[in-house]
Amino acid sequence: MSVPPLLASCWTHAGEAAPQRPDERSPFDILDRVAAVADAGWSGIGLVHADLAEAKRTIGLPRLASAIRDAGLEFVEVEFLGDWWTTGPEREASDGVRRDLFEAAEVLGAQTIKAAGKMFSDDVDLDVMAEAFDRLADEARDSGARIALETLPFTNFRTVRDGSRFVSEVGNSNGGIIVDIWHVYRAGDTPDDLLQEVHPDHLFAVELNDALAPTPAYEDLWADTVDERRLPGEGDWDVPRFVQVISALGYEGPWGVEILSAEHRRKSLHDEVTSAIAATREVFAQADA
Repeated sequence: MSVPPLLASCWTHAGEAAPQRPDERSPFDILDRVAAVADAGWSGIGLVHADLAEAKRTIGLPRLASAIRDAGLEFVEVEFLGDWWTTGPEREASDGVRRDLFEAAEVLGAQTIKAAGKMFSDDVDLDVMAEAFDRLADEARDSGARIALETLPFTNFRTVRDGSRFVSEVGNSNGGIIVDIWHVYRAGDTPDDLLQEVHPDHLFAVELNDALAPTPAYEDLWADTVDERRLPGEGDWDVPRFVQVISALGYEGPWGVEILSAEHRRKSLHDEVTSAIAATREVFAQADA
């Protein structure tokens, strides 16, 4: 198996930035990030809403789009949309992010918009969510992108099985799932479970990383996902087997690499992107072996 196109997720090249902080913007200049990602050999880049909003306010999205094209980056994903099924103030805030992500997807030529279910609770009406997800997927199509629902063990879509069943029941061809190895293992599954849980038509995106065993208690999962991830191959998980399983499912898109850790955030921009891609290439070599 040759190394497929690799996409550096937004956090892999963000420096001292992390999800759910009051300010999620990276301290690194966004054009420097585009250049560094391309120079390291990546084929794609992920960008978070906070950085996209800052880019729109400062250099403008068309200039960012030109930089991505000129750097030769073929794949783009944007994130992160929550509360897309809600009402009231939550929905108003979500709709603002939604408009921004759709605009960015169209201007940047993004293929994927990442979304998630209800955080830290399963108190939600799935019928309401299904109708809202169907509309969300239709609207994303108008921007030229697909919606990839990410299953996380601290949301109502705890497992890949939960997310895959949901998008299958919705039945919108523009709405699928993203499978992150962290969320597979931390939900108590293994890579081989995916062979029964994932329909290939629903697999829109994949993300690699690694971590240490055992799985922390539920109340510690958030700190673990944000601060303790390892580069692929530097933890306790069978990342090469995950690669083999995803490949066996027929996945042909770019492979995202999402590194969230306190250690990774202390690196320079150059070291962030080069260390992550080197480790990932080694994992693909091991999968071949």
